[in-house]
Amino acid sequence: MTDAHPLAGKRIVVTRAREQAGALADALAALGAEVIRIPAIEIRHPESWEPLDRAIRRLDDFDFLLVTSANGARNFLARLRACGCDIGDLAGLEIGAIGPATAAELEQAGVEVDFIPQEYRAEGLLEVLGNRDLAGKAFLIPRAKVARDLVPRALEEKGASVVAVEAYETALPAFAAGELDCLLTPLPDVVTFTSSSTATNFAVLLGENRAKQVLTVAAVASIGPVTAETIRKLGLAVAVEAKESTIPGLVEAIREYFTAQRASGR
Repeated sequence: MTDAHPLAGKRIVVTRAREQAGALADALAALGAEVIRIPAIEIRHPESWEPLDRAIRRLDDFDFLLVTSANGARNFLARLRACGCDIGDLAGLEIGAIGPATAAELEQAGVEVDFIPQEYRAEGLLEVLGNRDLAGKAFLIPRAKVARDLVPRALEEKGASVVAVEAYETALPAFAAGELDCLLTPLPDVVTFTSSSTATNFAVLLGENRAKQVLTVAAVASIGPVTAETIRKLGLAVAVEAKESTIPGLVEAIREYFTAQRASGR
């Protein structure tokens, strides 16, 4: 292990969806880690686009667009085009993104994001809107099929109307018999989780007992407090939690974890 490669010799599992794992895997590999990709979620289109398309066709009825993930942003923009609209049709909306990755997905398409919370989770969005008079305001929230209801519920309590519409869903990937055991031999040093779904699905894929065996030996690294809470509900300890709920924040937290271990002689 060197200062240039502080993760040399460390086996680190990345559980992000296959098509989204690159940024985290590449950043860890650049620091010397051996990266094992075990996608614990699969991103799929919703069973029907009609609810989202119907909302897009009446964009003029909304005051706010809240986008809570890069997947939601990507699919919303794709359906915007499929419905014969363009980003100019978003001009009358105040647009909030849950974090920088989601904002980047919108901004790359030319969509101007009006606000990003300091805390990159649902609670942060509510904090940004906390002092606003939202009575009578209408919100469109394209999101995952299974998502926390915190934001819609809180907005409705403030007198707003909310259309939370499915823009994608996550599913459990399939692995060949014995494939997971092969990937997890020898046992990894760290398993990373970038969402509650990755943590929950990892436990399902391995089975509760095997997951606990692996995650008792490996350090569990969480991208932020919501994911960490899910991990603890699974009966597991969180060894590493990113200060900033982003991929760079998670990588930095893992680097600091091993730097501290090295300094203490472990």
